Amino acid sequence: MKILIVDREGITAQLMKSRLEPLGHQIKEETSKNNAVELLANERFDMIFIDPMPLTSARPVILNLRRASANYPYILHMATEGTQIEAIQSGANDFIAKPIDPESLDRKVENAKRLTALIKRIGDDKEDFPSAGGIIAKSAFNQLFLSAIDRADRYGERTYIVFIRVSNYQDIAEKEGPYAADYAVAKLSQYLVRLRRQSDIIAQTERYEYALLLQRPLYETEPEEASNRFAEAVAGFKDFFASGEVSPEVTVKLVDLPVGSQIVEHYLTKDSAKR
Repeated sequence: MKILIVDREGITAQLMKSRLEPLGHQIKEETSKNNAVELLANERFDMIFIDPMPLTSARPVILNLRRASANYPYILHMATEGTQIEAIQSGANDFIAKPIDPESLDRKVENAKRLTALIKRIGDDKEDFPSAGGIIAKSAFNQLFLSAIDRADRYGERTYIVFIRVSNYQDIAEKEGPYAADYAVAKLSQYLVRLRRQSDIIAQTERYEYALLLQRPLYETEPEEASNRFAEAVAGFKDFFASGEVSPEVTVKLVDLPVGSQIVEHYLTKDSAKR
């Protein structure tokens, strides 16, 4: 990843650089916030670390960084004191405390990589999947996805996505043929439509994957409970796992926006499914 560190303290930037460069990341340092904004007008970065001090509010400088960027960089608010909620409300993706903990830094960078890859994947219009049977098109889902990221920047709102995919789709296609693989996906699709609530938005995002958008949850544990509920229900779909010579395998993952962290992961197989 190409990373910009905006901080008056050179020691922090140097410590981060020594940690991240050996992992293959390109690092650029900038001590001036104004210079950083000018830099973004001509250069793209995947990730930006910003310490807004001595400013009392991080929001103005973070919004300036967003406006100056031609792409959507993952922005981490750095400070000696603060919270993730405060950082998101300021327009950042997440918060990291100073002095920087190396393991925390690694986790934050992984979240940034996950969200950056997700934005590219959902926004890839080379192959769309049309709306059908209660499932919306990938292109339509992308508009909702981008709107959720925008609302996070503007209002500090959290959104969650449950990804449900046939993880061994290629193996089924190779051993039983493309029809068998697509048939397994179609069976999963029909089952998910029956499972979802009327208010749930579900889309096909890959040939073998569906995504459920959970917006403005009413309480903190609601997204995790929803993903666990879907995993438990899919595990009970005995006919699905029993079909074909190669039994389908399903992963259920919960990712939050705008942080990009993976909160839940379930791996369902014929052996783990309910009997």
